[in-house]
Amino acid sequence: MPRVAYLTHPDCLRHDVGPWHPESPKRQQAIDAALRAAPWFGELTEIEAPQATIEQLARAHARDHIDAMRSAIPHSGVAWLDPDTGLNPFSWNAALAASGAVVHAVDAVMAGEAKRAFCNVRPPGHHAEAGRAMGFCLFNNIAVGVRHALAGYPIERIAIVDFDVHHGNGTEAIFRDEPRVLLCSSFRHPFYPYSGAQPHSGYIPAPLPQGADGVQFRAAVEQHFLPALEAFRPQLIFISAGFDAHRDDPLGGLNLLEADYAWITRELCVLADCHADGRVVSVLEGGYDLGALGRCAVAHVGAMQ
Repeated sequence: MPRVAYLTHPDCLRHDVGPWHPESPKRQQAIDAALRAAPWFGELTEIEAPQATIEQLARAHARDHIDAMRSAIPHSGVAWLDPDTGLNPFSWNAALAASGAVVHAVDAVMAGEAKRAFCNVRPPGHHAEAGRAMGFCLFNNIAVGVRHALAGYPIERIAIVDFDVHHGNGTEAIFRDEPRVLLCSSFRHPFYPYSGAQPHSGYIPAPLPQGADGVQFRAAVEQHFLPALEAFRPQLIFISAGFDAHRDDPLGGLNLLEADYAWITRELCVLADCHADGRVVSVLEGGYDLGALGRCAVAHVGAMQ
């Protein structure tokens, strides 16, 4: 069995709201170039992501939201949903490919076509709520994939680990009342979107102060996440892989290094090997320094091997 599937799509590159915007097509290109330069890249299974269907999106999003996103696509230029989140004429297809990649990754790991998968897609997703786009995110790619797994497979326990520097408010909100999902989220706090610090059933936060480094991050993961994940015994693990907590990131304000991302990836893969037949689906979220982004993606995917 191939160890890791690599999913992406050229349509994701066409979502572009301006050269000044940090969520740029160059992010996807930087990751792709760095992965292709890795000595083990040839061992990955490359898959061109299909588009998500409306039915798949609707498991995580209100129909009104889906319709609103489609109708807001401009014929030319950029249409702004909020000061951070824009659409260009190609954003609809990009968003469908981003969510479709996660759906297909679920199918691949569940069918045994790969043990783990990494989706290099954009726009990102973890801020998108069931009825609201925000924070660069149109649809919640992770949520669409999790809902697909719950609907299509005999799975009773799914874990999501989100280590983006920003709290994934959309993911938390979508799964707040879903006992089959455990969400573990580390993030800088207080920081955009200024939420997520309070634990509740099925949600374990690890808020980190500005300037926190890998020592603090690893301690939080070891104290809060790993025991809860071990007790939960997930049958499938998703990762919201934001690399904007890296010390070089212009938006983040934390001080993680590539080795920290490799470490948490290995820890999650050990858990997956114990409880989930090795199944891990990782999806790109943030990360805005192109050099650090590429290096972190190599560390992350390399640790999945």
